[in-house]
Order: sequence, then structure tokens, then C-alpha cells
Amino acid sequence: MAEQENSKDLISVLWSGADILRSKMDANEYKDYLLGIVFYKYLSDSFLIKVYDLIYDEKPETLKIALNVFIDALKDESAEELKDEIKSSCHYVIEPELTYTNFAEAARNNFFNREQLQKAFNNIEQSDPLFADLFTDIDLYSNRLGTGDQKQSDTIASLLKEIDKADLLNTDTDVLGNAYEYLIGQFASETGKKAGEFYTPQAVSKILTRIAISGQESKKGLSVYDPCMGSGSLLLNAKKYALEPIYIKYYGQELMTSTYNLARMNMFLHGIAPENQRLRNGDTLDGDWPTEEETDFNMVLMNPPYSAKWSAAAGFLQDERFSDYGVLAPKSKADYAFLLHGLYHLKNNGTMAIVLPHGVLFRGVAEGKIREKLLRSGNIYAIIGLPANLFYNTSIPTCIVVLKKHRDGRDVLFIDASKKFKKGKKQNTMTDEHIDAIVDLYHKRETIDKESYLASFEDIEKNDFNLNIPRYVDNFEKEEEINLNELLTEMKQTDDEIKKAQNEVLSCLKDLTSSDQDIMLSINRLVEMIEG
Repeated sequence: MAEQENSKDLISVLWSGADILRSKMDANEYKDYLLGIVFYKYLSDSFLIKVYDLIYDEKPETLKIALNVFIDALKDESAEELKDEIKSSCHYVIEPELTYTNFAEAARNNFFNREQLQKAFNNIEQSDPLFADLFTDIDLYSNRLGTGDQKQSDTIASLLKEIDKADLLNTDTDVLGNAYEYLIGQFASETGKKAGEFYTPQAVSKILTRIAISGQESKKGLSVYDPCMGSGSLLLNAKKYALEPIYIKYYGQELMTSTYNLARMNMFLHGIAPENQRLRNGDTLDGDWPTEEETDFNMVLMNPPYSAKWSAAAGFLQDERFSDYGVLAPKSKADYAFLLHGLYHLKNNGTMAIVLPHGVLFRGVAEGKIREKLLRSGNIYAIIGLPANLFYNTSIPTCIVVLKKHRDGRDVLFIDASKKFKKGKKQNTMTDEHIDAIVDLYHKRETIDKESYLASFEDIEKNDFNLNIPRYVDNFEKEEEINLNELLTEMKQTDDEIKKAQNEVLSCLKDLTSSDQDIMLSINRLVEMIEG
């Protein structure tokens, strides 16, 4: 309960930081400032806590005390040794004057200098390749912050003071990580269409992860890969369901640089050790990655951009990811290119779960050929139809395709979950009960009237390899037959009640009197109208 309270307190502080910027720019811009500065506070606070722990082998009472201890330690002969030890542990060193604690104090006393904060960002970026270009999206000199040097500085100072109220010293990484996730979700809600670039709704993330991790929960050193990782929230779901979460290896790629930076921050804020994360800024389809060291994974999770354009250049027919299929996904719809990329990087005994538009289930030509080959090879394991309007960037209904690399059977489980949702103002949502029901149907892997259907390969072949869910799961609700006699009786009763009410109104009107002739004329006309 205390953890929930901590999380709420933290969220309200961070969200009030957003209020400072909300009137100046839209959510897609101010998320970079807010999340970046929160991350710098996390790095700075973690650093001071580590310094104090190295010197006294305990946690400091306050960050101010830890800062003073660090200042004193730097005067000592063993200062360089201390710095080296911290650097090897944290991958960076922050000078006392560049700590967040010092900046917040300066902001409170009206002598904050944003050049110093820029220097602090630069120092972190240059300290280790892990942090390269991490703060590039934060423009401390933007006119959006205000007109003129003083107003811009004041805006940043206000933000620093507000975020300093967040007590990271007494907050564990899960609470901090969850607060960060909540903020990302809130930005997605405010941003609307652009949110598709960085956020998968948590309900969908939970379904994808629980399905892909099934049977692998206790694996030590579980590897998880998302080639379109956005802010990394889908990848990070794995640690919620794994029994050995500290050993999970995370691999992710993201095309948008600002979103890639967000994912890197998100990983650290969730306490993921640097050696357990390999993230890359790049185009998943243009050039294969990873190609060295580990290239196949226990879990592949994906929510790629739907029906995106790609080059579909002839050279890709020689690319190992696509060469077995003889055709390429069409230029105007890269859905199957993403799917085949993910499948290529799946371990033989792993599971892949990908969200795609329903078109992949029935479109023909090249996509039809790829789908048939996947079905003949037994790669498609399950299809789950999701409710419409779950995502911030599209209202179209989507489906989850579950794939396996090698298995004995070629049957496919179809689940129609299109009605498992709670209606919302902007987006529909799914409750934990909805999610549990879907995962339960997935594990049962049997035909249940109006909910699921286990189709044999012969069933699918008869349907010309068309996987459109209504062909297999009939969720049509037959309307109750109308009893005409009962309906006529009800209509007569209603008629009688109307007549009775009219008579009562007439009786009241006839009893009315007035010395005003106009009023009496109006009453009499009304009586005539009712009497018909």
C-alpha cells in the first residue's frame, strides 16, 4: 500500500511539472523536457547515493548531506580512486556543481544558470557510449520556453524546483519505473495520433508478453527482442512475469531518435543493468540487426507501424529474412516484412507475438503467398482479434498473431476478443478480467462457442488460407423471437394508459377558470385538440 502511495505522490509531482510546460508547447514536445530532466535527476541522485554508500556503507539521510560528503571527499588524496570506483559502477561521474541537488538549490535562490545544466547533459553524454546523444531532444534555448533569455531560464528553473519535490532517495526502481510508464501513457493520451510512435497500451502489452513468455517464465537469462520498441514499455513487461527477472537480456531497435532516447531512459529507470540491455537506433527493415553475437531470442514482441511503406527492393529477395518466401511484402504494406523479420530472429523453441491490422489475415497476392507458406510450415500458432479503438493512433480493430518456429502440428487457434473491452471517452480499454479471459482461452486451445475455434490445417486449406476470424468463430447473437400476441397486449395496455392520462388532463382543464378571455380561449382550444 505504501508503494502505491509513493507511486501516486511521485506521479502527481511529475505531472505538475508538465503543467509548467503545458501552456507553452504540445505534449509531444514537453514530454522530452519533462522525461529528460526527471532522468537527469535520477542519474544525479543515484550518483550521490552511491558516493555516500561507498564512503559510509549506508544510505544518506538527505541528498544535501551526500553532496557535502562528496565535496569533502574530493579534497582527499584518494579522490581520483573514489571517482574511478564510481565511474566503473555508474558509468559516469558528476561534479558537485553539476548535480541536480545543486541546480535545484540554485533555482530556489534565483541564481540558476542553464549553461551549467547544458554542460551537465554534455558531460553525461560523453562519459560512456551508453549515454551518447541522450539529451539531444532537450533544447534549453528554445523560444517555446519563453521570450528572451530570462524567461527561458525561469521556465527551466521552475521545472527543476517542481521535479525536486520527487523523493527518489526513498523510492525503489519499480515505483519510479511505473511512474515513468504512467507519464508516457499520459503523454500518449494527450498526443493522440503521434503516440503510436512510442506507446503500446498496457493491456495489449500484457497480452503479448504473457503469451510469449508462457512456458519460459523460469528460464534464467531469458532473451527478449522488440525490433520496433518505441519507448521500451513492451520489452520491460517481461520482467513482470519472469521468475528470474534480473537475468533477462533486452534487445531492441527503434527508428525515431527521440523515441530511442526515451527507451534508453526507461530501461535505466526500471533498474535494468547496462550489460543486460542492447538497444539500437536504426531502421529494422532496411538493414538486419542484430547480426553478431546473439541473433535469435526466446521471445519476440512487436507492435510495428501498421501498413507502413517500405522500399521492397528486389535485393531483399536475397535477404535471409525474406528469401524463403519467394515474394516480398508489398511496398505499400510492410506488415509481413516486419512479421518475417521477427520470426527470423526467434529461437526454435521460442514464441513471437505481433500486433497487426486484420488485413494480414485475408489480403491476397504476395501477402497471400507468404501467409500460405507460413501456414504450411506450421508457423502460425494463434490469431486473436482485439477490440476496436484500443490504440491512440488508430481506431481500426487489430489482431495479435502468435508464431512458433518449429512445432509438430499445423492447427491454428482463433480467438474472437473483439467484445472484451470497457468503453472509454477517447479510447476503449481492457480490464485485467478481459486480459485473463483471453490468456485463459489461449492456454485451453480448444473450440468454445462464440469465443474460440481450433482450426485444423484442412479447415484452413478449405478456406484458401484465408484467416479472417469470422470464418472460424461465429459470434453472431441471434435476437429473441418476438411474441406477437404479447406485443399486441402490451400495445393495448399502453393505449389504455394514454387514454386514461388524457381524460385526467381533460378533466383538470375543464375545471380551470379565468377572468381573462384570451386564457379561456386557449384552454378551450386545447380541450378541443385533445378530444380530437
